[in-house]
Amino acid sequence: MVGANLKSETMKLMDKRSAMEAEMNAIIEQLCQPGGPGLSGNLVDSKGFPRADIDIPVVRAQRHRLAELKNDHQEITEKIDVNIQVLHSAKLTSTPKDSGVETNQNASVAGASASLQNLVLRDSSSANDVDMISSMPFAMVDEIADASPAAEDGLQLGDQIVKFGNVKAGDSLLQRLASEAQANQGHPVPVIIMRQGALLNLSLTPRTWQGRGLLGCHFRIM
Repeated sequence: MVGANLKSETMKLMDKRSAMEAEMNAIIEQLCQPGGPGLSGNLVDSKGFPRADIDIPVVRAQRHRLAELKNDHQEITEKIDVNIQVLHSAKLTSTPKDSGVETNQNASVAGASASLQNLVLRDSSSANDVDMISSMPFAMVDEIADASPAAEDGLQLGDQIVKFGNVKAGDSLLQRLASEAQANQGHPVPVIIMRQGALLNLSLTPRTWQGRGLLGCHFRIM
């Protein structure tokens, strides 16, 4: 029963997290639409007056809500990770090696763990991506140029970066992202993104083009 209850709780947390991600993506789409203020753009014009082309109170409210959702998303992700570890640990220790018999309770725990693992795997194209499923995206595409390498390779405005080559999260992210792109100039870099609540695998090839940089996009650290 413990395993079944924990599995049920974790699946509810995953559903809640998916709803958060859908709301976050809806806000991002509104803020980052053409002519919009973006996630951190100025709300005043070049002369220091409030921009007349946007609803400033609404933009501020959306940005505030997005910040709240990011914090809540991180907390719920941590809870999911803990539950998954508990379920997997219970599966490994539930049955003595010499007994040859598994009790109903142990079977329930093992079944819950296996079912949950399948749930975690459902949006991933390979087992190597499993540890990224429950990870918080660390950066977001808030600018992308037309005809740029990033755009041509499938990256879109508002995409959230979960993994870029060997870069996952941590300190000095912008510097590490730039170094990763430079080190792989002319070579495809595997990238995991979150788009509209779903994880996608892309391959971006940093390369020179008529614009600035090797990708032609800007990442905002989340």
